[in-house]
Amino acid sequence: MTTAKKPVAKKSVTKKVADKEVTHKLRIRVRAYENKVLDNSVKQIVDTALRYDAEVIGPMPLPTEIKKYTVLRSAFIYKNAREQFEMRVHKRLIDILNPNAKVVEALTNLSLPSGVNIDVKMM
Repeated sequence: MTTAKKPVAKKSVTKKVADKEVTHKLRIRVRAYENKVLDNSVKQIVDTALRYDAEVIGPMPLPTEIKKYTVLRSAFIYKNAREQFEMRVHKRLIDILNPNAKVVEALTNLSLPSGVNIDVKMM
């Protein structure tokens, strides 16, 4: 004989936060196919942020996204003869704490090589 357990109501606990300074964060995700170009771009971003006395966390490497494609070598026969191709997308994450206007302006004027994709979020 099984007994059904009744769901227990959880108490919501609210904690009062002492007057903490509200920190804004600029989260930058950088993606590229080549890791050397990516590392140079990330170094350029970090140097620019540090030049204007911003606190930088990172760069943190994120998992490499691997896309694999399998293609038949022959159009009609030899079905077992196949080739595999892959694309690797390398990613890095940089957090800049309490960015001021000079840091944001310097990062927007930064020229990075082609093939480097940048996503910027303000948190």
